[in-house]
Amino acid sequence: MLPSRLFILLMMSTFISFTSFAENQISTDGITSVKDKQAIIQVARDYIVSQHKSLEDPMDRALHPKLAKRTYWQAKDGNEFVMETSRETMLKVAKNYNRKGDKFPESPRIDIKVLDIDQRIASVKLSADDWVDYMHLMKNKQGQWHIINVLWQYHDISKHQ
Repeated sequence: MLPSRLFILLMMSTFISFTSFAENQISTDGITSVKDKQAIIQVARDYIVSQHKSLEDPMDRALHPKLAKRTYWQAKDGNEFVMETSRETMLKVAKNYNRKGDKFPESPRIDIKVLDIDQRIASVKLSADDWVDYMHLMKNKQGQWHIINVLWQYHDISKHQ
């Protein structure tokens, strides 16, 4: 009985080690690497930390010139519409929104999950204290990742008015 348990344990350990090794290697297409995943996470972190600390430079590095950030919003008359925010507005947000340091908790929540990477595009989910952002990133010819699309909502969707 003991040898079969040992065999199962050994097989499970080998499988877990192989899976972990495979996740940290270049994908089968030879294009996506650990370096890309780390760069994508850093871009998402720059995006949120720039808002926490009122820093324009990290936001500037993170955003593609053609950024489109969108959410749904309810107007005073009750009609729903899509509210869009540009790159220029996000740079102003980074610089000014939390200037007094009163918009976020002392240790703000930053939960970044890379959902998918395929060569030069990626999808990321960023959960912050009050909202969630689903981001699309693209990698330019120089190998830099930038956020080009963001779809977001408050965790408390009643705030969308």
